[in-house]
Amino acid sequence: MSDKTLAGKTAFVSGSGRNIGRAVAVGLARLGCNVIVNGATSRESCEQTAALVEAQGARALIAMGDMRDPKAISGIADRALGEFHTVDILVNNAAVRPHSPFLGVKEEDWQAVVDTSLTAAFRTSQAFLPGMVQKGWGRIVSMTGMKSIQGYFEGAHISAAKHGIWGLTKALATEFGPKGITVNAVSPGQTLTEGGAADDPKKLAGIPVGFMAEPEDIAAVVTFLASPQARFVNGQMIAANGGQTT
Repeated sequence: MSDKTLAGKTAFVSGSGRNIGRAVAVGLARLGCNVIVNGATSRESCEQTAALVEAQGARALIAMGDMRDPKAISGIADRALGEFHTVDILVNNAAVRPHSPFLGVKEEDWQAVVDTSLTAAFRTSQAFLPGMVQKGWGRIVSMTGMKSIQGYFEGAHISAAKHGIWGLTKALATEFGPKGITVNAVSPGQTLTEGGAADDPKKLAGIPVGFMAEPEDIAAVVTFLASPQARFVNGQMIAANGGQTT
């Protein structure tokens, strides 16, 4: 992929203070894209991501806010559009994953998971799609995970939310593809995260390539889908999991 293929574009990446979200933000910035960095709690982490974005020569705007909160999303959209006038690329990455046996899932836990992932993707898409339609170009990439491919033991609320994102992705791809907007999903496999174990034998045993992903491995898929080179990829879920779900 040539350098700066996204120069002049702006992306909003939810949950981009660390891990995969941070890698996506930096990867997009490397291609010339300005990035709106988002986190729910740690401004310090978002500032670190913003510094990495700016080190690539792109502009960064920090927009703190909980993706469960419709007022927060509305405020973020207002700030983003006020600063950059458009958001061309939307990456729905924010998620919470509280594991629990199904009969122990409280309604507030269910709602938190669904609102952070699925409902937030609905709200951000509604906020930014009008500008994409007006320009005749846009990209939406939402993170699902293997939970949208398989049932998730003691994670029914997580599986339901992620399956919902996959359904939303397919529907939006059909509706907005004719308007120059592609909508896709990325299903990451086991990925190394801050504070996570590096070589967990139990996790490695199920991964044919024999190692866990770095956040940058997942970000590479997202940045491709956001690029002009991916113009013919629409309504797809790309599984980046080392062959775990073949």
